Amino acid sequence: MAKTKQEKKTEKEPKKGAAKTEPKVAEAFVEEKVPARLYQHYKEKVIPEMRKKFNYKNVMQAPKLEKISINVGVGAATQDAKLIDTTVKEIEAITGQKPAVVKAKKSVSNFKLREGVNIGVRVTLRNARMYEFLDRFISVSIPRIRDFRGLSDKSFDGRGNYTIGVKEQIIFPEINVDNVNRISGMDITFVTSAKTDEESFELLKSFGLPFITKQSKTN
Repeated sequence: MAKTKQEKKTEKEPKKGAAKTEPKVAEAFVEEKVPARLYQHYKEKVIPEMRKKFNYKNVMQAPKLEKISINVGVGAATQDAKLIDTTVKEIEAITGQKPAVVKAKKSVSNFKLREGVNIGVRVTLRNARMYEFLDRFISVSIPRIRDFRGLSDKSFDGRGNYTIGVKEQIIFPEINVDNVNRISGMDITFVTSAKTDEESFELLKSFGLPFITKQSKTN
């Protein structure tokens, strides 16, 4: 029996939802089979070292890196709104994730700031993207900082979190210097599950963050 035109059309059309499901399955498969390098390093090296140093009774007590938050203030956007769009594109290129735009919560006449105006950009990285960003930040970006002598150990907040102030976005290789019209900085906060700054320091140091040593401080 010959098929009608409607039956042939139905056979060719993919089922609804199939296209949306396949990328998610593939992405999950990749993350499961090929975990980030620093995540492997955390499981195989960092956890045993932390357990030995702090006498944790089990693996679950070992602190972990929960997320990395990046915040960029764009005060000049009150005069030029296009700066926000540029910053969004730069942070998306650096992190591989589209950031959120921060709006002013109240008006400040002295700064010519109105409530609801875009004044910044922020993004929060977790899981694989977090570890991949940290890997690139340590291996590639930090060595590109001018006159770098090591990270200060004074920027912990007392609750196990650490913040780095980056003065120039051009330290990230994803940014093409020839296309940059304005140098801008950012704050990068490493949020950990550590209960003390000492534990957080050892955790981040084990990942490879180059903290300045006591010996180099005295020289």
